[in-house]
Amino acid sequence: MLLAAESPNVLVAVCTYNEIANVAELTRRIFAALPSATLLFVDDHSPDGTSKWIEDAMQADPRIRLIVRRDQRGLGGATRTALQYAVDNQYTFVMNLDGDLSHDPSVLPKMLEIALKQPEVDVVVGSRYLADGTIEGWPWRRRVMSRLVNRFATTILRLPVADCSGSMRCYRVSALAKLDPRTLKSESYAILEELLVRLSKQGARMVEVPI
Repeated sequence: MLLAAESPNVLVAVCTYNEIANVAELTRRIFAALPSATLLFVDDHSPDGTSKWIEDAMQADPRIRLIVRRDQRGLGGATRTALQYAVDNQYTFVMNLDGDLSHDPSVLPKMLEIALKQPEVDVVVGSRYLADGTIEGWPWRRRVMSRLVNRFATTILRLPVADCSGSMRCYRVSALAKLDPRTLKSESYAILEELLVRLSKQGARMVEVPI
């Protein structure tokens, strides 16, 4: 079991756009899972009030941070911003998950515990395609297509993981610093594959946990 004292230097990063319906519950669940973590939101200037809610929450909770990207859109740029923040502020680990409640924050401590106990591991990937992983809420055609595309991509890209397109991950920040997040090129979801390819090329070790 992960002790709170073991995770004082962990950043949980969430990229948001129009997540006002989910952000309060997501924040509650993240802090229930990792009470001592810092929570960073990178918001693409959501018109629905997402960033306003986060700004108000920051006043009551010093663990919350917010970066608003104005006149910019896209997961790629938002992810680069979050990872660079982790490097610049010298966190030990940065954990990423989606802002729409599609990822269960209760899995975060397990992912972090693996990274803490195995210092040779640079990336812990939350995988939908391991034996105990699953996808809920998708029609079967989309699930089959996603699995086939992931299998193709991981084979072509020679990645040692089954799921290269999911964003629920734990990165060792020292590995990201070596990579330099500012050099990442992708502006879309392709940044998730680009990150694994770049990290793999520099010798990073990866493990997966089912989600």
